[in-house]
Amino acid sequence: MSSPSRIVLALPLGVPHLEEVVHGIRRYAQRHAQWDFITSPETHSVPVASLAGWEGEGVIGMVNTPADLRVIKTLQCPVVNLSGALENPGLPRVRVDYEAAGVLAAQHLLSRGFERFAFYGLKGIFYAEALLRGFRHHVEKHGGQCSVYEDQSTIGLAKPWQHDHESLDRWLQSLQTPVGLMASHDPRAVMVVQSCRRIGWRVPDDVAVIGLNNDVFSCEFCEPPLTSISRHGERIGFEAAALLDRLLHGEPPPPADIVIPPGDVIERRSTDTLAVGDVHELARAIQFIHSHLHQPITVEQILASIGMSRRWLETAFRRKLHTTPHAYISRLRVKKTTALMRENPKLRLKEVALSCGFTSTRQMNFVFRSVTGVSPRQYLADVRDCPPRGGGAAPSPSQPAPESPARRG
Repeated sequence: MSSPSRIVLALPLGVPHLEEVVHGIRRYAQRHAQWDFITSPETHSVPVASLAGWEGEGVIGMVNTPADLRVIKTLQCPVVNLSGALENPGLPRVRVDYEAAGVLAAQHLLSRGFERFAFYGLKGIFYAEALLRGFRHHVEKHGGQCSVYEDQSTIGLAKPWQHDHESLDRWLQSLQTPVGLMASHDPRAVMVVQSCRRIGWRVPDDVAVIGLNNDVFSCEFCEPPLTSISRHGERIGFEAAALLDRLLHGEPPPPADIVIPPGDVIERRSTDTLAVGDVHELARAIQFIHSHLHQPITVEQILASIGMSRRWLETAFRRKLHTTPHAYISRLRVKKTTALMRENPKLRLKEVALSCGFTSTRQMNFVFRSVTGVSPRQYLADVRDCPPRGGGAAPSPSQPAPESPARRG
């Protein structure tokens, strides 16, 4: 038997979304490769800068800076990069589709009825710039306006804990509320929530905040808890390990990044609002839909609950939520369906359909496929094959409004 290849994981361990990546790397290695993973026995993390002179067989790591890149270029082994900090590092890379994640965040905030938007980004960081492109393009496509503030990244700083809080406070105070805001990742989103507290603004009533990565520590320890877009960390790790294995066997690197779609919008209280201005009847309609979603409700029942005309309801949905009542209910049902299947993959499809307000599995199949592009049976098979970790490894719709929308006056 040949000796195992020595593979170093040059990435910080203990970060929730990177732990998912490591799990995916390990899963690939257990099935397809004979690797010994090298790490620091005391710190459990190997910085890229420390790899100068290393003579192992392969590296999977976070190449964040030009200095990191100079070290990597001295190595005589294949390297797979997982970092989106540099735009063109010239290394094989597996990463999230950041622009698509920006679009998801914009869709989520648009579905809350926001007409003004903001983005808290980072100067010179590729993933933040790509997020902004996707977010701003989708917002402007739907008639919204987007204010942007870009901060200095802490990558490579001697004092990464030191931030210009006053500039962030001033920028937020310059915005007209209510506003839907995306930050370039979860810790920056937490900084926005903290800044809102300092200047006396309410989250989510004045500023609804969404982040990226669904890092549970940041999201759950924030007050209010932070809505975030998850990433398919296990899949990223699996694909990175598979790519390194191909490189170790002499295959040429791919001509472009391997790009993985973002995961779900994981909704928490930081976006639990509905920016509908004085349209109280629309808020009542939304509340009726949520409270009766387990039943096969009709538009006529919604109209009877609020005493308005069909024309009024359809106009209000288009103007405030950028959709129709029927499409809104369909997406909400499909979202409930995917959540139920992830929570209990042993349920029969008929039970799922009836629990989510569909009249039959046939209706559920039609609506589910029209929204997601796959059948419920295919989705359920994927869930059973690869259970989600950390809040959503399987794709699902992300647009429906919060469970308890607040009425704005």
